[in-house]
Order: sequence, then structure tokens, then C-alpha cells
Amino acid sequence: MNFDFTDKVVLITGGYGGIGLATAKMFKECGAKVVISDINPDTPKVAEELGMLGLVVDVSNEEQVKTMVETVVKEYGTLDVAYNNVGIHAPVLKADELESKDFDRVIAVNLRGCFLCMKYELKEMKKHKKGAIVNCSSQSGIVGTAGLCAYTASKHGIIGMTKCAALEYAREGIKINALCPGTSDTPMVADAIARAPEHMAKIIDDIPLGRMGKAEEIASAVLYMCSDYNNFMIGHALVCDGGFTVL
Repeated sequence: MNFDFTDKVVLITGGYGGIGLATAKMFKECGAKVVISDINPDTPKVAEELGMLGLVVDVSNEEQVKTMVETVVKEYGTLDVAYNNVGIHAPVLKADELESKDFDRVIAVNLRGCFLCMKYELKEMKKHKKGAIVNCSSQSGIVGTAGLCAYTASKHGIIGMTKCAALEYAREGIKINALCPGTSDTPMVADAIARAPEHMAKIIDDIPLGRMGKAEEIASAVLYMCSDYNNFMIGHALVCDGGFTVL
């Protein structure tokens, strides 16, 4: 497949590194005008080096999310594609051991943040009766994993939210789907390995392909879901996990 996103305006949250940055680079290679956002203060610098626009945004803050989308539209005139990629982990603990503040933070960023991004992206896409949105869930949106109740709850929620929104906007020309990446070689996973090596070693060992995913492998799935090759799939949770959830 030769993806063509010439002059399409693409917004990617969590774009400073990992899957988000790999996806941004791939969209740009396919001709898109790319905007990345991230809470990392160095995001504008990274974006500028790649010929993109970079914004510092906390997706759990509604006003910042609203301003983010308004900035994209002010800069490029529209918004065609959005990949809501931001996600954080909580400490790997059993439910009775997890601090409520850690649970709340994961829900605020992963689930509420995804909702806020989609809310303001849709307000813009509705004006033009077209658009594509991919919300980043996880293999943890498909199955449960001991020690990850907050993360798993947030990622299950993203799938449910995606299904509802897909039905609401199907006839407005906006296709909305979720992507469920498996454990991949990213900074977030590297941090998880450092904090909970035994837990992560077991998860990686259980991947049928015998390895973690590559950021570029996940990115290619995002581009497919947003491309004209995919015009009949909505409300779907596409799993890209090396077979982990097949077990």
C-alpha cells in the first residue's frame, strides 16, 4: 500500500517519542502537514527539527485541549486526521494497594484526555463532514492483567467510548476507530520494565511472536486506519499485539 496524505492536516497527541513520534514521521513522509503535542516541554523543538508544528499540552486539561485544536485550525485551516495517542501507566500494584491519586491520574490522562481530544476534534471535523480519528487503547483494552487495574480500566473505557462515537458520527463522514497496540519498544515500556522488571518480563515472554512490537509497526496500522484504503471500518478495536490476546 502506498499511503497518500498529501496536504492532509494530522494531529498526534503524545507525539514527543515512541509510537506517537514514529506515526508523525510516517504521516509526514506520506505528505501530511503534521502537528504533534505532548506534555514534554521539548516538544516544539523536536517538532521543528522534523518540519512539524509542536505544542506543549496536558490532555487532562480541557482548556489546553481546546486551544490545541484551535491552534491547529488557525495554522492550517482545518483538521483531517487525529491520532489520540497519549497514555501513561500507574505503578504495578494490586487493586487494594494502589493509591487513589494514581488511579485518578491514569483515568484523567488516558480516558478523560482521550474524550476531551475527541470532543474538540469532532467539533472541527463536523464542519467539513469528513475526518478520521484513531483512539489509542491497548492490548489491556482487550484482556485483563494482574497489577494493572487503573491502566486496564482506562483502556477498556477508550474502546467503549470509541464505539459510541463511531455510531454517532458515522453519517457525518467521520470514521472513528481504536487501536490496541501490544507491548512495544517505547520509552513508556522501558520505564515500566525499569519499575517492574519481573512483571514486564512475564508479559514480554508471553508474546507469541517472541518479541516486543516496533513503534513503526504500530504506526503503519494507524496510517491504514486513517487512509482511503479503510472506508468501511468504524467503531472497531484493531489489535496489533504479536498474538498476545489470542492466547
